[in-house]
Amino acid sequence: MSAYRSKPLQLEGISTYPLASRPGKVAVKDFARVAGRRVSVPKWLGSLPRILAGNDFRAVVAALERARTRHKHIIWGLGGHVIKVGLAPVLIDLMRRGYVTAFAMNGAALIHDFEIALVGRTSEDVPEMLGRGRFGMAEETGRFINEAIVAGDHDGLGVGVAVGRFLARSGQAPFKRSSVLAVAYRRRVPVTVHIAIGTDIVHMHRAFDARATGAATHRDFRLLAALVGRMDGGVYLNVGSAVILPEVFLKCLSLAANLGRAPRRMTTVNLDFIQGYRPTQNVVLRPPRAAGRDAGRGFALTGHHEIMVPLLAAALKR
Repeated sequence: MSAYRSKPLQLEGISTYPLASRPGKVAVKDFARVAGRRVSVPKWLGSLPRILAGNDFRAVVAALERARTRHKHIIWGLGGHVIKVGLAPVLIDLMRRGYVTAFAMNGAALIHDFEIALVGRTSEDVPEMLGRGRFGMAEETGRFINEAIVAGDHDGLGVGVAVGRFLARSGQAPFKRSSVLAVAYRRRVPVTVHIAIGTDIVHMHRAFDARATGAATHRDFRLLAALVGRMDGGVYLNVGSAVILPEVFLKCLSLAANLGRAPRRMTTVNLDFIQGYRPTQNVVLRPPRAAGRDAGRGFALTGHHEIMVPLLAAALKR
């Protein structure tokens, strides 16, 4: 009985099929395998489920190993959080092992790396310092970074190499071995820094030179575009930058394509604890689509940097 004109559907006439005849997206053969207490990282990697992120993580590892073996570009885009959670030793080791051919940084990553090189610590208590008018007002950070950029611009250098040069040559950076910028400078690994004026604490200081900073960061932009244009078969990882680097990367791709150098068969990765709109679109989805039939693949790996980056590094062949 129904209170409405339409009556409940009768189920007597439905057809069914044997469960065993139906394909499935998940099967026992794809399940995780229990790893022993002292299992090696490669064996642990093999124990992950061959499903969703388990497959994606393995695919990223394979892409990085393939790129290194074939001497293709591997570019790491770094946000500030990646540096301030203590990952410089891991990134430096990846550089030495051949899993980094260039770094791209935003201004925050530059500042954290610089402060670590100078005094061995970084990341101030913003609420505590803000109300007292002291947020971002460390003398050495503001003066030395800006002076290094001005000196570098005078020599026709970008921000990354200018600040790396200062740290590598300075007697005032006792922790330079823990600095990505300093070690990259010594190893001649390009570091580009992409600055939006007004977003970084050093822009509040007397020593800030907008003309020099703009010219130097634009030089870095053009260098990154040149590197991206030679990324056939390479890997680009965006780690911890939600806006600046995804936007810069997309423009680099457009420039490369405009000049007939659009990379093919490229792997892109966004590794972050939140998958935001711009990294998803500008790193994971749009670049492979734009590459057409020669497209690579885009991956989103979600997790805390201080866990995921060391884990990824440990999974890679020595």
